[in-house]
Amino acid sequence: MEGGRRGMDSLVTARRTLVVSLEKSRTLGTALARAGPRLDEIRQRLPSLEAAVRPIRADRGKLAAAGGHIDRAVGPAAAVLKVFDAVHGLERSLLADLRADLFGYLSVLKRLEEALRFLSENCGLAVQWLDDIVEYLDDHSLADPRFIEALKASLDSVKPSPSALDGGLLVAALDKLESQFRRLLADHTVPLQMPSDIVGVPAIAPSPIPVSVINKLRAILERTTANDRLDRCISIYVDVRGSNVRASLRALDLEYLEITPAEFNGVQSIEGYIQKWCRHLEFAIKHLFEAEFKVCIEVFERAGPRDVALSCFAEIAAHAGMLAFLRFGKTVTETRKDPIKLLKLLDIFATLNRLRLDFNRIFGGKACAEIQNQTRDLIKRVIDGACEIFWELLHQVELQRQMPPPSDGAVPKLVSFVTDYCNKLLSEEHLPVLTQVLIINRSWKQEKFQERLLTDAILDIFKALEANFETWSKSYEDIPLSYLFAMNTHWHFYKNLKGTKLGELLGEAKLKEHEQYKDYYATYFLRESWGKLPSLLSREGLILFSGGRSKARDLVKQRLKAFNKSFDEMYQKQSTWVISDKELREKLCHSIVQTIVPSYRSYMQNYGPLVEQDASASKYAKYTAQSLENMLGSLFLHKPGRTMSLNIRHSNGKLNSVMTSVSRSASTVS
Repeated sequence: MEGGRRGMDSLVTARRTLVVSLEKSRTLGTALARAGPRLDEIRQRLPSLEAAVRPIRADRGKLAAAGGHIDRAVGPAAAVLKVFDAVHGLERSLLADLRADLFGYLSVLKRLEEALRFLSENCGLAVQWLDDIVEYLDDHSLADPRFIEALKASLDSVKPSPSALDGGLLVAALDKLESQFRRLLADHTVPLQMPSDIVGVPAIAPSPIPVSVINKLRAILERTTANDRLDRCISIYVDVRGSNVRASLRALDLEYLEITPAEFNGVQSIEGYIQKWCRHLEFAIKHLFEAEFKVCIEVFERAGPRDVALSCFAEIAAHAGMLAFLRFGKTVTETRKDPIKLLKLLDIFATLNRLRLDFNRIFGGKACAEIQNQTRDLIKRVIDGACEIFWELLHQVELQRQMPPPSDGAVPKLVSFVTDYCNKLLSEEHLPVLTQVLIINRSWKQEKFQERLLTDAILDIFKALEANFETWSKSYEDIPLSYLFAMNTHWHFYKNLKGTKLGELLGEAKLKEHEQYKDYYATYFLRESWGKLPSLLSREGLILFSGGRSKARDLVKQRLKAFNKSFDEMYQKQSTWVISDKELREKLCHSIVQTIVPSYRSYMQNYGPLVEQDASASKYAKYTAQSLENMLGSLFLHKPGRTMSLNIRHSNGKLNSVMTSVSRSASTVS
């Protein structure tokens, strides 16, 4: 009985348990029905999660075989990452202000370059090794395929630009260096102080940049050159220093360098500019360009080949004004040819010749080819132009022989011009230069230069001038005027050639001959003009005693009337004649006075009373001895204005005025 009751209790308990279980199953079924979609999502993600949690699926043996390969790939990669961390450690220093410690900054920059060089050389290799081990894992199925693909994608992102691992730090640092390069140049570059008188200034100016600054510039160039950015520093240098040279040249007032051939008629209009050009060019070469050349060498001598410094200097010189100097010289050679131009061309050649060694040293490099070519062209133009004018002089003097002489008997301007001009050619200033020019020109033509070629040519010019003079003397219809002209010119030759280079070349005998001819023609001038007047005051037939007084009075009247008429006519005519030389004029006037006045005074003392009591006495006793002396003493005074108008006919048939003014006259060669 008791056993049956215990059995029933057990069944009841089991039933209750079963009911509870059924309820739980029913509840769990409902929950599972609701979680079905989420379980599907989890089921789909399980493979990737499994790959992430356990990418390596191989057994222990296979993994042991792959361990060595993995270690060899990871080691270089770890070293690269360590250097990469060091690069970023330099960032703060390289982005800081470098002015306080430039050399410290450059030291840090050099460390960055070394680090980037290591990365450049090793990053690619490390990536390649990592790539190889990933391929190994893939080939041997040592990892989940999705894991392998993720590794490959990461490596591919590194491969295209391993050099960009500094994040642009090097470029930023170099930009800062270039800015400092410009700042240092600008702070220590000032226009050269131009003296008011550039004559006698020391030959070479000192370097305008302190040595300490030069060292800083060199240090910057060393780093920029190492990073292939030298061209940018050269551009900065040319900009700063070129502007400085131009500013220095502006102080010389060089606007005349821009004159074109169309803006003037001849070399005389720019003669003053040519003198300035010679002084300014010499000053610019020996001070501005010499100093700039020196600084370029000092700054760039360690930045690479010497051509770097020369190229930099060449660009500065070309754009700062050197080519403008050469263009002006060329413009002078293109002007109309005349004798004055020959002297100016010799001045230009002398200046260029004095600067020849400076030119060769400063502008001798290949970088200055344009300056060299234009300089050679200018020298050739100067030499050819000077020689052409010189050899044409004789022909031009001969052409003027057909022209009429001065109407007032004065010394022709051509005579005074040619004598002065020949003396200038023979002067110590021009003779050596002209000789050198002729020698060079002859050598170009494969012709030998004879020692007396130059002096013989000048003697031929003077002989042609003398031949002109002889022709002109014979062309006067008025004989006394021809004598006055001859006297004037012979005296001019003697007085203006004595003690001169041309006079020495002609010789003392030739000069003495001119002096003697002066006296000869002075004597003939007096005899053929004023010397005839005293004979008009003849005493013949003048009987003063009773019965002859009336007849004597009439004779005196007639003779005084004839004298007055002749005197007036001669004085009127000769008052337009000229003797420019004061000494010669006073001497001739004195001779005329001595020829006329004593005879007239004696005549009037003896016979003047016969007519002085006459009602018409003033008609015959027109002059006193003193008034005659005063009038004769005022003869032959120079009258301002042209004394001779000559033209020159060139071989091309064009006529050009040879007399440009009273003070300056020259044959104008078209």
